Formats: sequence, C-alpha cells, structure tokens
Amino acid sequence: MEEENQNPPETGITVEHDPVGQKFTAEVDGKTNVLAYTEVNDTWDIFEVAVDEGVRGRGIGEQLALAAFRHAVQHNIKIIPSCPYIKDAFLKKYPEFKEITTNSFY
Repeated sequence: MEEENQNPPETGITVEHDPVGQKFTAEVDGKTNVLAYTEVNDTWDIFEVAVDEGVRGRGIGEQLALAAFRHAVQHNIKIIPSCPYIKDAFLKKYPEFKEITTNSFY
C-alpha cells in the first residue's frame, strides 16, 4: 500500500492514501475517518467524506479533502465532486481546486 502522509502542523492529523482501496484515511482518537473515491480514466469521483461523530469539528474532513486534491494536482487527476461536502463547502473555501474538477469520467 502506497502511503502519502500529510501532516499539517496546525492540526496534527496524519492522512494516508490507499490507492488500492481508493480512499484517504485519518485515524483520530482511535476513530477511522475516510474520503472515498472511484477512479476511472485518471479521474476520481469523490463520493463520500465520512468523519466519525465523536471527532467532528476538528477539520478532519478538510484535511482528507486537501490531501486528495493535492495528490490529484500532483498526478494530473481530474475530480468529480459528487460528495455534498466537497461540492458545497470544500470547493467554496478552496476555489483554486475548481480548475481540476469535471462532471464526467470521459
């Protein structure tokens, strides 16, 4: 499993990338939090960001999304923002990532 650790100093959250499982994960207080995607033709459909209720409000979803989008930029991957959090909150806060979004795998 390829690991891509991103540990922003402001949060202390470590994000790992599992390309085989098509997900990014962050373990926080023993809880696994996940950003899940499906990959087709160098395009990811990010369809879910799931943060455990007990650790919400700590920026975990944002850190998962930042790791995924940064990876996508580095590897010329397009993103379909199917997940409501990505579409309605994350991309509004980080409009610089809109240029890598698309509506289709093709």
